[in-house]
This record gives sequence, structure tokens and C-alpha cells, in this order.
Amino acid sequence: MAKKGSFWKNNWFIISMLAGITAGCITGWLWPEAKVLEPLGTVFVNMMFCIVVPMVFCSIASAIANMGSPKRAGKLMGTTILTFMCTTAIASVLMYLVLRLIPLNTSGIHIEAGEIDAGLSASELIVNFFTVPDFSALWSRRAILPLIIAAVIFGFGVQMAGGRETATAKLLSDLTNCIMKTVKIVTYYAPVGFFGFFAYLVATYGPELIGDYGKTLVLYYIMAFLYMFISSPVYARFGGGKGAAKVMFRHLFKPAAVSFGTCSSVATIPTNIEAAEDSGVSKEVAEIVMPLGATMNMDGSGMSAILKVAFLFGLFGLDFTGGRAILAIIVAVLSSVAMSGIPGGGGTGELVLCTIFFPDQLAIAYPMAIALGNLIDPPATMVNAAGDYVSSFVVSRFADGKDWLQKQLRK
Repeated sequence: MAKKGSFWKNNWFIISMLAGITAGCITGWLWPEAKVLEPLGTVFVNMMFCIVVPMVFCSIASAIANMGSPKRAGKLMGTTILTFMCTTAIASVLMYLVLRLIPLNTSGIHIEAGEIDAGLSASELIVNFFTVPDFSALWSRRAILPLIIAAVIFGFGVQMAGGRETATAKLLSDLTNCIMKTVKIVTYYAPVGFFGFFAYLVATYGPELIGDYGKTLVLYYIMAFLYMFISSPVYARFGGGKGAAKVMFRHLFKPAAVSFGTCSSVATIPTNIEAAEDSGVSKEVAEIVMPLGATMNMDGSGMSAILKVAFLFGLFGLDFTGGRAILAIIVAVLSSVAMSGIPGGGGTGELVLCTIFFPDQLAIAYPMAIALGNLIDPPATMVNAAGDYVSSFVVSRFADGKDWLQKQLRK
């Protein structure tokens, strides 16, 4: 009895989430009106967003403020950003190679051209990515990257004022701990939220899954899961050494499932921090890597960007090789930054891609890219968020030494 009780205690979240997802898929497939269940999922996502915004600020500012020195904080952030850029580039290149081997057939797809918003200029996009016009606008999930930048600056400000010895640093640490406890309360509702979300998803997009987009969707879904299960142990082994892959797989499913169900890397930050710390990653590494990763570590988004460009190149009968392919990979990496904070990415990433590659066919290319992006958003976000967790192993290697995990396992 003790063993059974222990198993349920350790795995209740995963088991109940699987049950909610399965029940939601079956309900959406058998009951076309299951779209009305969408509010159940929206409630869960909204609760997570309400918690995540203050948690992002407090966790990053606390991690920097409570470090031994500004030098270590700078090294940790630099390593984190470099790791994210490298993994996103690798994922984008792999997706391109797969598409060269398995070209997409889009000859049977037709869509009517429509009017679209001209969007923001490049300079306006840069300003909006990194700043907001007013302090109150900073406390929004739509300004998650400016919030992170503000937290980093504030954290270094606390460092200059005395660091971990200041009352502010201690307050930030205490607030972060209290917010994480609040997250545990909200997760009790997660299975119900996932039931509603997947019932809505299947009822809404079920016909599309077997229509003209079918081959493209199947290819991406398979590629996303293969990439996650193949690259994750490789990165974990590199970052944590012997035994790291085994530790990683014990904790990978929870953040992967939350991100798949919410379609938001930001909403997965609390779960990712918990998974990383349970794996032996230090608190300061986890509380910097995860919030930064939610807006900068875009393996899945990079892969989806390449897929969308290849899909549209095939539709318009253009050759997707040579310089165009190289440019697409560069754009995929850069345009993916700050796109995953909101479910569906808000269409900004798709607009950037279409403006660069299809300026004369924008009215056709943009709505098609949006539609495809919505359909592949769950696995793309899953790869993004799972990559955040695994990247914490790589960052720990450079921040805490090659044997950081072995030291934790010996405790």
C-alpha cells in the first residue's frame, strides 16, 4: 500500500493530466459542440498568466540580487543566451534538412486573398520588444520581454546596493517562494483545464487535421516529438554528464505536457523551475534560465518558421534552396525571439516571415501562415518549453562545473 500511495503522490499530476487530455480529445471528436468547453481551458491559462507575471520579475531579480557577485550573474546570463541561440539554430537547420528529404506537396491547397493589417515597422517592433511606454504596461504578459529586462536591471541595482545582504534581496526571495507555493495550488485545477482545452481544440480543428494541411501537420508533429526525445538526452548528457539523461527523463514530461496544453512557454515557467530544481539545478540558474527561455529559447518556433516558409515556397512554386534557405534559417532564429509569450504568438512571427519572403503575396501568405501556425502551436510550444528545462543542464555545466549533477546525486 505504501508503494502505491507513493507512486500516486509522485505522479498524480502526470496521470490526471493524461486523463484530462485523453477525455478532452475523445469528447471533442465525438461531440462537435465541444467548442463550448473552451472556457475551462481559458480559466487555467489565465490563472497561470496572473501568477507568472509577478513571478518572472521576482525570480529573475531575486536570482541576480542574491548571487555572490555581479560577475557570476553576467556569466550566467551570457551563457544562457548563447545556449538558446545555438539550440534554436540547430533545430532550424535540422528542420530544413528534413524538408529537403521530404518535400511538402501544397498543390491541392487553395485560399482566398484577404485584407490584413500592415503591422508594425521594424523599428517599432524593436522598441516594443524591449520597452513599454509606461510603468503600468510593464505588468502584462504581452510585455514579458520588457519585464525581464526590467527585472535584470533591477537585480543588478540591488547587487550594487549590497546584494544578498539587503532587505530587498531577502524580500524578493521570499516573494518568489510564496508565488511558487501559489502555483502548486493552481495546478490542482490543471486536469480540468486541459480537458476543456483539448475538447475545444479537437472540435475546432478536427476537420483541418485530415484536410489539405494533413501532411504538413503530420510531418511537424512527428518531427517535434522526435526532436524533443532525441535532442533532450544529448543536451542533458552534455550538460550534466553521466546519468543526466535518466534524471532529465524523470522530470521532462510535466513541463512538456503543461506547454502542450497551454500553448505558452510563459505559462510553463513555474513548472519548468520546479522540474529543474527537482533535477538538481541550482535555484539561481533555474530562476534565470526559465524566464529568459520563455522568450528566447525557441527550438520549436524555429522549426515551425522553417516549415511555414517551405510550405509557402512550395505553394508559390519557388525554390527553397541556397541563399534563401540560409536567410530563412537566420530569420527563423531571430524572429522566434519574444514570440512565444502569448499563445499563438500573436501573428507577429508570421508577419515578419511573410514580409521578408513574400511581400508581393502578403495577402495570401500571411493568413495561410497564421492558420498553419495555430495548428502546430501545441507541439512547437512543447519543444520550446522542454528545451528551456534541458538547457538548464547545459548552463549549469558552465556555471557550476562539469560535475554539478554528480555532486547533487551524492547528497
